[in-house]
Amino acid sequence: MQIKMFIYAAAALVFFGSVPGFAKAEEPRKPNIVFILADDLGYAETGCYGQEKIKTPHIDQLATEGMKFTQHYTGAPVCAPARCVLMTGKHLGHAEIRGNRDSGNGQKFPGQWPITDEAITIAEMMKKAGYTTGAFGKWGLGPTESTGAPNKQGFDRYYGYICQRNAHSYYPPYLDSDDQEITINDNPIPGHMKKMEGEIKADDYRDENYAPDLILDEVLKFIDASKDKPFFLYLPFVEPHVAMQPPQEWLDQYPKEWDTEPYRGNRGYLPHPRPNAGYAAMISDLDEHVGTVMARLKKLGLDKNTIVIFTSDNGATHNVGGVTTEFFDSMGGLRGKKGSCYEGGLRMPCIVRWPGQTEAGSTTDAPSYFPDWFPTLCQVAGVKLPKEQLDGVSLVNVLKGGNLPKRHELMTWEFNGYGGIIAIRDGKWKALRRGLKSKKLQDWELYNIETDREEQHDIASQHPEIVQRLEKAWLASRTVEPDFPVPLVDK
Repeated sequence: MQIKMFIYAAAALVFFGSVPGFAKAEEPRKPNIVFILADDLGYAETGCYGQEKIKTPHIDQLATEGMKFTQHYTGAPVCAPARCVLMTGKHLGHAEIRGNRDSGNGQKFPGQWPITDEAITIAEMMKKAGYTTGAFGKWGLGPTESTGAPNKQGFDRYYGYICQRNAHSYYPPYLDSDDQEITINDNPIPGHMKKMEGEIKADDYRDENYAPDLILDEVLKFIDASKDKPFFLYLPFVEPHVAMQPPQEWLDQYPKEWDTEPYRGNRGYLPHPRPNAGYAAMISDLDEHVGTVMARLKKLGLDKNTIVIFTSDNGATHNVGGVTTEFFDSMGGLRGKKGSCYEGGLRMPCIVRWPGQTEAGSTTDAPSYFPDWFPTLCQVAGVKLPKEQLDGVSLVNVLKGGNLPKRHELMTWEFNGYGGIIAIRDGKWKALRRGLKSKKLQDWELYNIETDREEQHDIASQHPEIVQRLEKAWLASRTVEPDFPVPLVDK
């Protein structure tokens, strides 16, 4: 009798599930994905990574509610190539963009060298998975009319700075809204200026519309409009990249005693009356924007089914524009800054909040980097990876408290700028060589990152076999990129 009852019940389920009015139970909605990318934020410039002077309560709250990575790396030590690695999942030995380079389209803000039509981006994969896609902030992967424009690379909506040079000012003449330039300031402030005499006033370098606030408004509109279906929201915010033009209300929250003299623009970008306070204010303004995004997700009841990733594109700026990173211990003892392939230029803060998946307040020391986000987010979205080989591994198991999968490609940074640098990490070993494109080719260096995170002890002479193995692996794997040549090793 029980067997017959089971058969009847199963048959009824099949029958009624196919009849109008008797719909099958809906599948769980895919998680929304929010990827927040700070600009030039150093490893130790937030409270949860040891910062003691700058206020970052909202970012710190993400760490309290999620997982903090202690060994997460960018894809490149400067803006455009880092974004290329992130968007395409290919490390710098395979990426199309391997250094900052303008497109040469002749405009005042020409946009950077574009990625090609053949490039497959995370956004394109998210669209395949049924996601609405939006990007808001600094792009840097090609002008509007090029193949690299965000709307041609998988994004339904874009608003921000297409060109990185336009992003040198927080009061620019225009921002890009999809394929249109929208004037926002009639008296825009250029990103570079000097004033070697006289009083420096912060208001002299402000205009009517503060670009980060306009960008944030568009972010909130996108969240509101997309709330009823899964969305992928990429937020490459511009703070704290100089020039320093933070809101006065944040500037007033930091001690006047921090600054004994103004910055006059003699090291690039704009003057500022209180450079240390100004820099801290920019990071706090970034933090406030993170808090605003989280508040909107919570207001709409979306935060429990949204994975939020927060990280930075490269290390702290190299003391241009009035910044004094030593004052804040911005690298937390790591060697190097932006543009360097030492740890201070590559190792980033990274926090992932994923309710029900990541353990609140947890920490991982799994070595990970930007190429890993492509397979990770594809797994989160439930979409198959493209047929072409990617260079990262999925971090989903790590996020759930498990182990990092075995890598099929060594962590690699073949950076075409700053004279040419190659860095390779394999487990505890990190090999590095500088001057690949200059007449001052340096010897290989080798560090044990597990015991020497500050990279103070070069042990290449003690382990030549390890250096040779890593160099051989790099040369066997890398591809030649004619737009970013390295004559020393190109064939």
